[in-house]
Amino acid sequence: MNLSKGPDRAFPDFKTMDEKNVILGTAGHIDHGKSSLVKAMTGVDPDRLKEEKERGITIDLGFADISYPDGLTVGIIDVPGHEKLIKNMLAGAGGIDMVLMVIAADEGIMPQSREHLSICKLLKIKTGIVAITKVDLVDDDWLALVMDEARGFVKGTFLENAEIIPVSAKNGMNVDVLKEKIREAAVGVSPKLIGGLFRLPIDRVFTLKGFGTVVTGTALSGSISMDSPVEILPAGITGKVRGLQSHGKSVTTAYAGRRTGINLQGIAREDLKRGDVVVTSDRLVSTKVIEASLELLDSAPTVKSRSRLHFYTGTAETIAVIVIYGREEIKAGEACYCRFRLEDPVVVLSGDRYIVRRFSPLETIGGGNILDPYPVKRKKNTSLDDLAVFDKGVLKEKIETNIRRSLLNGCTQAEIEGWIQDGLLEIRAAIGQLLKDGAIIRSEDLLLHQETFSVFRDGLLSSLAAFHKANPLKPGLSREDLKAGLGKHWRTGSDKVFSGLLAMISEIVPERETLRLNSFRVSLSGADQGLKQKVLAAIEAKGYQPPLKSELAAELQATDKDLTDMLKLMVKEGSLVRINETIYITSALYADMIGLLRVAYSVKPEMTVAEFRDILGTTRKYALPFLEYLDSHRVTLRLGDIRKFMLK
Repeated sequence: MNLSKGPDRAFPDFKTMDEKNVILGTAGHIDHGKSSLVKAMTGVDPDRLKEEKERGITIDLGFADISYPDGLTVGIIDVPGHEKLIKNMLAGAGGIDMVLMVIAADEGIMPQSREHLSICKLLKIKTGIVAITKVDLVDDDWLALVMDEARGFVKGTFLENAEIIPVSAKNGMNVDVLKEKIREAAVGVSPKLIGGLFRLPIDRVFTLKGFGTVVTGTALSGSISMDSPVEILPAGITGKVRGLQSHGKSVTTAYAGRRTGINLQGIAREDLKRGDVVVTSDRLVSTKVIEASLELLDSAPTVKSRSRLHFYTGTAETIAVIVIYGREEIKAGEACYCRFRLEDPVVVLSGDRYIVRRFSPLETIGGGNILDPYPVKRKKNTSLDDLAVFDKGVLKEKIETNIRRSLLNGCTQAEIEGWIQDGLLEIRAAIGQLLKDGAIIRSEDLLLHQETFSVFRDGLLSSLAAFHKANPLKPGLSREDLKAGLGKHWRTGSDKVFSGLLAMISEIVPERETLRLNSFRVSLSGADQGLKQKVLAAIEAKGYQPPLKSELAAELQATDKDLTDMLKLMVKEGSLVRINETIYITSALYADMIGLLRVAYSVKPEMTVAEFRDILGTTRKYALPFLEYLDSHRVTLRLGDIRKFMLK
């Protein structure tokens, strides 16, 4: 199987630690010889489309590679140079590690030379080489002038100290020298995150007879293997890896930093497009709102808050509305923090780069770092300290800040792994250190900041103390009422987490469905003690025809709240038995009732309501509630109009 369908080839599987894979992207103005130079170095024509060959210009991304004897493979992404095709150029630029800036000797620096260099600067590409092409068309003096112009052009950029090599694709001049200089530069490129979550932004989709749907792209992080289940985001389409290819060879596993072709099983060609992302983990989700740092180019026009811009990240393009924080506009050369509201969802992590262009006329004006792909709601003029940490902090600081601002919602480890661009081992180590330092705590699978827990703990203790003060006769506050006091900040359905956090607070004692402070005991005042004795005497005096609750309140001149609290307390301590909402009897009378029933049932195994009424010497008004209570507590069993005794 050949998934490359022509020149689009990716990288071989690791066989030794000496193997290394780097992505080189071309840059430069239209017709400056980028594709011809790639063909001269690799033998592969990156212009694969019929229209490209007929018109002699690059329209879409092309691909080739150089394999060196020492195990280094440099994959080349050849981009179009026409100003109207910058979006195609950007689709390839997001995955490159180093740039080959191509300047034609017969024309020198041109508009797309400048725009391409600006894009590379904004994407934070750190290394590259400058190639002066078509030197066979100019004399030595003119070439010297163009070389000087090129040095001035890259001064102050990441290419300031780069090699500037005159070459000719036509006669082969310095082509081998250029290949060697590419090798030397590639050796110093930092590898991509093989230990991160697998992400492959799709730059090509096609079908191959006998194999079906194939996608290609540059894997930004992680690895993928044969038969791996995959998801295509943001659509949420699922499938399976049927075949993998890197560098024109079938492999069982493909790694970050390589051009990769994936034969997908169970996914139709028409369901996919450039800009989609292949992932293998459910930790990654799409978003339509992000917070970011933004840096405008020195040549950019002023951008006003709530302006519409073209937004590019990975291989995706969409329209965004920018909200600038702390000001109403940003001018050329300035930087700010901002929020983008996107028309279409994208799949990004904190740490990814992006580019913005004017809505009209189209021109690249800036770019920056995605700081938060899932931002919290932010009130006007609130602090941006969290964004400053996401922008400049180390991994542990970023994770701690994210957990701190999540308040009682907390974060799971999986959510953090799907939030920030880094290795999974590094993320887990940072979380482990934060737990060890006591900066964060874990409840079930949720991570909360220690400061949040302290506020939570203090709030519960304060609520319970206030409740005990206002309700000295109540044993405690119900769990649900206490939880409800936390308001909207508490995650719905987090009873297990709530219980886990409660277990960490030694000052709170759970008792069935109520909670109390361990220092609290029901303590009756003189007045309360007097009310208790009056309640007991009033109920006891009437025997099996006790006063109803409302009658008792009137007789004792007690408020409904005071009487209710006292009755609950007396039931809890065992001096009263609650028959229903309005009828209470003393525990001594209830014990006597059970004794009378035992005697009666020893003589006769069945009893009617009238017989029960006569045994107690009461009325039907009380006999029926008493029997219903006895039935519910399985003392008696109702069978039609009679009762049987259930106690032994």
